[in-house]
Amino acid sequence: MSPIVSRIIIIVFLLLIVGSLASALYYLVKDKGSSDRTVKALTVRVTLSVTLFLLLLAGFYFGIIPARH
Repeated sequence: MSPIVSRIIIIVFLLLIVGSLASALYYLVKDKGSSDRTVKALTVRVTLSVTLFLLLLAGFYFGIIPARH
């Protein structure tokens, strides 16, 4: 896998994480705590963050993402 593809994947994950955080803020303001949509959006954000972290660890381990010296 080329470094460009791995960067694009990381950027897409970061955009999805920010989008999920923005939707959680929107649901928090719109629903005023009366529904569980905020919790679901934050759960998606945490899941995406953990997945990105694990992908980064695997990328370093397998040499897909080179370490800077």
